Amino acid sequence: MDLQLSNKVALVSGANRGTGAIIAKQLASEGARVVIHRQKEDSPSYLETAFPDSLPSNCFCVYGDLTTDEGAQQVFDQSQSFSTELDILVNNYGQADPGSWQHSSAEDWVTSYQKNVLSAVRLINLFLPQMKTQPTGRIIQLGTIGALKPNSRMPQYYAAKATLANLTVSLSKELANTGITVNAISPGLIKTEEIEAYYKMRAEKKNWGQDWADIESAIAKYDFPNPCGRIARREEVADLVSFLASPRASFINGQTIRIDGGALELAI
Repeated sequence: MDLQLSNKVALVSGANRGTGAIIAKQLASEGARVVIHRQKEDSPSYLETAFPDSLPSNCFCVYGDLTTDEGAQQVFDQSQSFSTELDILVNNYGQADPGSWQHSSAEDWVTSYQKNVLSAVRLINLFLPQMKTQPTGRIIQLGTIGALKPNSRMPQYYAAKATLANLTVSLSKELANTGITVNAISPGLIKTEEIEAYYKMRAEKKNWGQDWADIESAIAKYDFPNPCGRIARREEVADLVSFLASPRASFINGQTIRIDGGALELAI
């Protein structure tokens, strides 16, 4: 399937590692020109995982702290040297800091809001004027199913991600008849290096075995029950982002789309 993304310009925030890097790789492989954001110039980068040979010529790196107006402006200014147009904005940057109702301070809640909500709002406000000059555009937010099914831990994080889903609907209405669609993606548990390392340690304590297939089966049974019997792959999230970014998804708007193997339905 041709997603018709050739020469479209995309910015993926928080794309120097993890799922963001895989999203950037997938968009680039579809022919898009991709701006890869990292929070700081010296932020650890794991782009070699996504681009083992070298960063392709259709990718460009920028940096800036999205929790500040100055940092977001810096990202915008750097992006302009790559392209004065933006077709696709993927607000992937966010952070799930530890916390609890007993120990998270008001400042912790504000910090989570800065990282997971205002970081996206800043980029939206900066890039929207030029996006509106084009016939179509895509804004895609990366959330979590915890916005709909939160745990008691990290309440500040799940509340912030719920806000991200809410503003997705509001913004889609604000941009009615502009050709710009706004959607959110809410993944469940994703297999990352950190998740794999954590569960291998947990498996040893729980006697789940050492083979990843056995460990993953136990995760799907005890920690993240879902009818698919496993957890998501980053590539699956990236595929969904790429589809929503494409003209083929032009009638999908104002939605929060779960990619959780059916976990939420099972819970209900």
